[in-house]
Amino acid sequence: MSIFLETSRLELRPVTARDLPHLIELGRDPEVMRHITGGRPTPPETVRDRVLPMLTREYPAWGNRGFWAARERTGGRFVGWFELRPVAEDSADVVELGYRLRRALWGLGYATEGSRALLDKGFTELGVRKVTAHTMTVNTRSRRVLEKAGLTLLRTYFGDWPEAIEGSESGEVEYTLTRADWIRAATGPTAE
Repeated sequence: MSIFLETSRLELRPVTARDLPHLIELGRDPEVMRHITGGRPTPPETVRDRVLPMLTREYPAWGNRGFWAARERTGGRFVGWFELRPVAEDSADVVELGYRLRRALWGLGYATEGSRALLDKGFTELGVRKVTAHTMTVNTRSRRVLEKAGLTLLRTYFGDWPEAIEGSESGEVEYTLTRADWIRAATGPTAE
């Protein structure tokens, strides 16, 4: 399978059916799923029939996938998956950033490393003009990753979710980063 992106420690490639056991493992971990389902495991058949097709979908706006399996370059351990996918079917101007990593690998900087690399690729090669990301207000770990990757808080909002989970009373947050702000951050302040 071809590599979509490499970082110093990670390889990102398209998700395939061979990743199903790893995806089932992610969906079973109550801590991984805490801010998604309230910690309830995702049944394996749901991962197979709904999650895997979502992760392997092609996006016509850029003729590519929007979800990437991540593994360690040294040792080849499955890390999780990253998302960088167009929000609209017909345009790659605005994309959503996301990730889901194995709990055993939390705190190693992989989420930030993979996110930064995807942002760089999106803004330099894929024609992205704006990146958006969403998480629960109480998900401080994910919020910190987004901030370290360069995104800024746009808003807090309250959705009409079918089932409340712990922390949902605090709402959701949306973070964004525009290409112009990414360039400004990369080049530093201009001399006057």
